[in-house]
Amino acid sequence: MIDLEKKELRKQIRELKKNYSLEEKIEKSIKIFEKIEKTIEFKQSRIIMAYWSMDDEVNTHDFILKWYGKKRFILPSVKGDELELREFTGIQNMTTGTAFGISEPNNLYKDSLDLIDLIIVPGVAFDKNNNRLGRGKAYYDKLLIGTKAFKLGVCFDFQQIEIVPTNQFDIKMDLVVTD
Repeated sequence: MIDLEKKELRKQIRELKKNYSLEEKIEKSIKIFEKIEKTIEFKQSRIIMAYWSMDDEVNTHDFILKWYGKKRFILPSVKGDELELREFTGIQNMTTGTAFGISEPNNLYKDSLDLIDLIIVPGVAFDKNNNRLGRGKAYYDKLLIGTKAFKLGVCFDFQQIEIVPTNQFDIKMDLVVTD
């Protein structure tokens, strides 16, 4: 039952995203990251796990490029049914990944997951209780269960809904930021 609800919700959000151009999504993304930059969690973080965004997600490119050099960025890469962590060392050191065709860093992150201070997590939808609906492969849930890092969900305003259907494997965010 919950799996059907999740599938339907993913479909609804996918349709809503079609109402916005890439430029509009980038503008909304700028507002989201302006809010994040004001949080104590961001200000105090040294190592941040983010993601290199696809066109339908909150755009992270400008944010990562702005702060790279001042903060250390770790980006995930899909390997099988898990996320492999890689260190961002500049846009010139990235290649297109095989799973989703997203650019990903060439260098593996060799340090402990425990050193990551802040994880910026994408999602299909979030609710007022900081529950998250992902794309359905549980990549992030598997990773987040093993970390004490501050979990910050990001989404566009139309992706924040009243209630996200959840099960015992879904990891809740510490904070969700929207435009």
